[in-house]
Amino acid sequence: MQAVIIIGGKQYNVKEGDKIIVNKIDKPSGSEVEISDVLMIKKDGEVIFGSPVVKNAKVLLEVVRQTRGPKIVVFKKRPKKGYKRKIGHRQYLTELIVKNISIE
Repeated sequence: MQAVIIIGGKQYNVKEGDKIIVNKIDKPSGSEVEISDVLMIKKDGEVIFGSPVVKNAKVLLEVVRQTRGPKIVVFKKRPKKGYKRKIGHRQYLTELIVKNISIE
């Protein structure tokens, strides 16, 4: 069974057992997250589309860990002005594992 879900404004194509990395969700490791924003479900060759979401569809996810992404260096410079600015950024991320996809 596959599903397309929305988490944090982004869409993810998931199936049971998949690990996905999303923007930070404020939940401790080991806790469960239930997502009801399911756009599509594929079950036994049958595809169910929502308008905009599939009614009574849920995806159960478990938080594996909280982590951070790779460092991104932002460097700004204005030629002939003596202006230089170098800063870095690491995005906070949450690793999730898909436990169950259900439709009632």
